[in-house]
Amino acid sequence: MLISDYLDICDPVLTFDRFMGEIKLEKYLKHLPKHYTGRLRYNPVSMLKTVLFGFMMNGYISLRELEDQCRVNLRFMYLMEHETPSYRTFGYFINEVLGDSIEEIFNDINKKIFETEHVDLQHLYIDGSKFEANANKYSWVWKKATEKSRYRLFSKITALFHVINEELQYTDMRFSINTEYAPEYIREAAEKYAELYQLKETEFAHGRGHHKTIQQRHYEKLVEYAAKLEEYVEKISICGDERNSYSKTDHSATFMRIKTDYMRNDQLLPAYNVQVGVADEYIAVIDVNHYRSDMDCFIPLMNKFRGVYGFYPKYPVADAGYGSYNNYIFCEQTGMEKYMKFPMFKKETKDRNYRDDPFRAVNFPIGEDGVMRCPNGKEFHLQYRRNVKGNQYGRQEEIYQCEDCRGCPYAERCKRTDKNRTVRINQELTAMHQEVINNLESIHGALLRMNRSIQAEGTFGIMKNDRWYKRIVRRGLKSVLLEVFLVSIGQNLYKFHNKQMKRSITAYT
Repeated sequence: MLISDYLDICDPVLTFDRFMGEIKLEKYLKHLPKHYTGRLRYNPVSMLKTVLFGFMMNGYISLRELEDQCRVNLRFMYLMEHETPSYRTFGYFINEVLGDSIEEIFNDINKKIFETEHVDLQHLYIDGSKFEANANKYSWVWKKATEKSRYRLFSKITALFHVINEELQYTDMRFSINTEYAPEYIREAAEKYAELYQLKETEFAHGRGHHKTIQQRHYEKLVEYAAKLEEYVEKISICGDERNSYSKTDHSATFMRIKTDYMRNDQLLPAYNVQVGVADEYIAVIDVNHYRSDMDCFIPLMNKFRGVYGFYPKYPVADAGYGSYNNYIFCEQTGMEKYMKFPMFKKETKDRNYRDDPFRAVNFPIGEDGVMRCPNGKEFHLQYRRNVKGNQYGRQEEIYQCEDCRGCPYAERCKRTDKNRTVRINQELTAMHQEVINNLESIHGALLRMNRSIQAEGTFGIMKNDRWYKRIVRRGLKSVLLEVFLVSIGQNLYKFHNKQMKRSITAYT
């Protein structure tokens, strides 16, 4: 029986099969294990097509659903040639065979679609969304809380060493007192202490009615503190310098605030920050980060785009979550135009009272002598410069203070304290903000802003609400990347098929 005889000529599986037939799929299957004994292997090309088609049709498809579809669905039967792999086989194939080549598959499929559709990659619409991780909700580890606990433990170790040194005052052994301690040093101290008193753990007293000696108690405390220190060191190293929390059941997930608060208690949930760059409604580049802020995700996403396509987009368009000094400087260095809003963009452009407020520092007039003056005519003098925290390009803020605010008639509107007013000024960043306003307020900028809200935010709307992919299923950053790439491939193929069908219907009518 030929299943193709039962399928319509415009059926999605036939369109998909013709498209995938133009791509050499064998080069992605290099990691297949050698087969010597047992039953014959399923055709890996057919399995790859089946997996991708499942994500194309369903948005996200589970392993058991893949197995079930191959058993009852004509489209999946057509791709698998009447064979039905088990869900375990699909799981092994996705994790072991596709794991290292999924990004290459995503890029090659995109290049084929972009070549066919003549996609404009110079205009890239960027957005990010937080997807809840598959981790326990109450499994958080907070970096700052861990550091505080570690310093409290340092105090306990110091107090214990003082007691032990008094005990050892008639011997040659002493333990050095420090503000911080390494777990290895505490382990070594416990071993030396046990060797001095010839302590053996097998001979320790345990249980009710048995009294422990002072030496046994001190030794057990040292061992306990060393184990606790090792735990704290491990937690801080997992957090790293880039984040302040992680989940015990998925170390790559960071606790973030998600818009969908289904627990109704404003609680942080373990999540991943998924970033997409959309060009002509197709996902051109995608990345998964554990940063809470979108500002930190812009540069990695653009570098990833350049690694795939060989150039940076001319017009990266993003919302106010991406406008920062670091990102603007990066755009200048790489030849990209500044079309990312900054946090106060809406107030600067829509709120005339805020924009023209004469008591804002950026609106203070600067005379011919280069001195800044307030509306009362008082001079502001430079006090000092300071580095901005988290800046990668040496950005500094200049701190100015008014010469005398006593008796000022505008004091109630100008300042909140009784002291002379102090303002922070960064002329370079102010000039960048004005450039961004000019770009986005132009006709071209208005069209780009409108398209970004349609394409970038619409991509996540389709992904989450139309295709029901709202939560990460796998655990670990590598597995999550694999899953997100599969979902993105499916979405691009789904979009490509719909556009092809619309053109054929239009041509027919």
